[in-house]
Amino acid sequence: MKHRLFLFDLDDTLLDFRASEKLAFAHTLGELGLRGEGDPPLDTLFADYQATNLALWRSLEAGTVTKDFLKVERFRKTFHDHGLDLDPDAASRLYLESLSDNVALVDGAVRLCETLAAIGEVGIITNGIQQIQARRIASSGLGAHVSFVATSEACGHAKPDSRFFAYTTAMARAFVPHETIIVGDRLDADILGANRFGIESCWFNPGRLPNTSQVPTCEVASLHEIVPALKSLATA
Repeated sequence: MKHRLFLFDLDDTLLDFRASEKLAFAHTLGELGLRGEGDPPLDTLFADYQATNLALWRSLEAGTVTKDFLKVERFRKTFHDHGLDLDPDAASRLYLESLSDNVALVDGAVRLCETLAAIGEVGIITNGIQQIQARRIASSGLGAHVSFVATSEACGHAKPDSRFFAYTTAMARAFVPHETIIVGDRLDADILGANRFGIESCWFNPGRLPNTSQVPTCEVASLHEIVPALKSLATA
C-alpha cells in the first residue's frame, strides 16, 4: 500500500450520522414537551429539520452564515414553519448534548481505522462542531486509532476550501501528497476538496448514487472494500 496518511470524513463515513441525528432530535423534542404522536408528527418535523439543516450547512461551507447562527436557526425555522411555540436556543443546546450520547458506527469503522493506523496515520476531517465531534469520537471507540481531528471550527475554513486541507495536513506527523488519501461520502466537500488540494480520494458511496460532478481516485460502497481498493491503487 502506497498511502501513509489516511484522512477520513466523520459523519456518514465512519459514524452513521443519520441514525444518531434522529435519536437526538426525538430526545430534544421530548425534553421540550413534544411527543412523537403530536401534530405534526415527529417524522414530518424531522424531515423538514433535515432539509433546513442541510441548506444551512451548504451556506456555512459557502461562508455566508456562521456556525453559531446555524445551530439555532435550524430549529427556529423548523418551529416557525410548523407554528410551534418552542425555544430554539434550548432546542439547540439539548440537541447538541444528546447528539454526543447517541453514537452509531458505520459497519467496519473501528476495524478499518485500526488496520490503517498500523500502516500509517489516521486523521479525521470534519465540518462539524469541535466539542461535539470530540465527544462523539471518544464515545465511538475510534479515538485509540486516530492521531488527530481537524475541524472547520478550529481552522476557520470549511471543506472543500484548500485552506482547511492545508491546516489538516500540517497536523500530521508527515505529509507527502502522493502518500495521502481522503475518504468521504460527499462529492462536493471531500472529493472536491481533495481534487483542489492535489491529493487522492476515495468516495464512500454506500447508496451507489450517480456521480455527475467530481472524479474520485476510487469508489467503494462499503468500508470493508477500502483496504483492497487502496492496495489496488498501489499496483495500478
